[in-house]
Amino acid sequence: MTQTKIIVLDDDPTGSQTVHGCLLLTRWDINSLCIALQDEAPLFFVLTNTRGMDAQKAATLTREVCQNLQVALKKLAADGIEINPILVSRSDSTLRGHYPVETDVIAEELGPFDAHFLVPAFFEGGRITRDANHYLVVDGKEIPVHETEFAKDSVFAFSHSFLPDYVEEKTAGCIKADQVEQFLLADVRGDCSARLNTLKDNVCCSVDGETQADLDHFAKQLSTAAQAGKRFLFRSGASLLTALAALPKQPVAPEQMAFYVRDEKPGAIIVGSHVQKTTSQLNQLLQQSDIQGIEVDVARIAEERETLLQKTLQQADAAHAKGLTPVIYTSRSELSFATQALRLAFGESVSALLMDVVRGLPKTIGFLISKGGITSNDVLSSGLSLRQSRVLGQVLPGCSVVRCPADHARYPNLPVVIFPGNVGDDNALAVAYQRLTQSNKEALATA
Repeated sequence: MTQTKIIVLDDDPTGSQTVHGCLLLTRWDINSLCIALQDEAPLFFVLTNTRGMDAQKAATLTREVCQNLQVALKKLAADGIEINPILVSRSDSTLRGHYPVETDVIAEELGPFDAHFLVPAFFEGGRITRDANHYLVVDGKEIPVHETEFAKDSVFAFSHSFLPDYVEEKTAGCIKADQVEQFLLADVRGDCSARLNTLKDNVCCSVDGETQADLDHFAKQLSTAAQAGKRFLFRSGASLLTALAALPKQPVAPEQMAFYVRDEKPGAIIVGSHVQKTTSQLNQLLQQSDIQGIEVDVARIAEERETLLQKTLQQADAAHAKGLTPVIYTSRSELSFATQALRLAFGESVSALLMDVVRGLPKTIGFLISKGGITSNDVLSSGLSLRQSRVLGQVLPGCSVVRCPADHARYPNLPVVIFPGNVGDDNALAVAYQRLTQSNKEALATA
């Protein structure tokens, strides 16, 4: 019997922000992929972190994952385990990322596909798509995403919210806007089965969505077409994964996540993201009780790295000894660089310092919150050296909680919050902290 498995190549570790019970892989060797392919959850994630790389590195890494995946699938098939993979290139719901680089590589290695779908909607984060225009909802106002700060990203800038125009821009005209098939709300909410079955030659399709119900309905039709033999590839935000996986509610409610905190101990919070939303959230967090802010002046890394590291760790230790939660955050000023390569290299040096901080935090912290997508990926893969972890659920909409294994050398069973840089209102980071610092007894009583 053929099994269906949703395989998500995630360009940072935040794509699991609407699901639970599944594995996150930070290694993609054939054995690790075989384990994940046989896991009981209907989906798993390979955390590639390609959003933090240049396009060439992103392509090379994506190709490596795909080639290993092909070998793993064939290996299992030889053992009588037939798996039908559904491939998702999960990326940013504000349209940043290496498109079409990653989908092109996936198609080359694991194709051919009849179509690839752009489904950037992420409802928990206020990202919706209507009439093929993608919007960010802020305080009830729908803002075309090309008018937001995300469109001005120094690596992934773009000029269009109308997805067909975005495709033409990002593919440098290889796919013209009028070649993009548009699945508008009426299509998504209606019966588009016949149309899905006519798609061929990896045609690009944009997909509308205003509510989770829209994508739930559309996903059922996609599944029917796939069972009939159609092969589809997806470039999506997180909400499509909710629809494809069709999971029940998470076992422990978001408000009760203190249930997982170790020994009711104070935790630690790492803030690397520089988007304005993160800065606003950080300002609110620093006003909370039992918090100790520790700023890392990133401009000093090149010349004073070791001094900066030791000072930061000493301050974190002192805060923990007093029963406080240290909030270790990078200086908020945005530095400018002559080239994209220099910016990426500097980002890597900042992350490397933060990972040394993670590795040196007190062994008895009760939880860890990692703020920022690339920061979170590095926390899992480098700072905590996890080959894999399992998603427990969300502490807030869009903010997943994973847990270190029981045999982790330094932080056994440590719950780790993956908090994207661009998710939540100004109070969201403070609310996540509050939920993790309520009494475990309260959480147990209501879990």
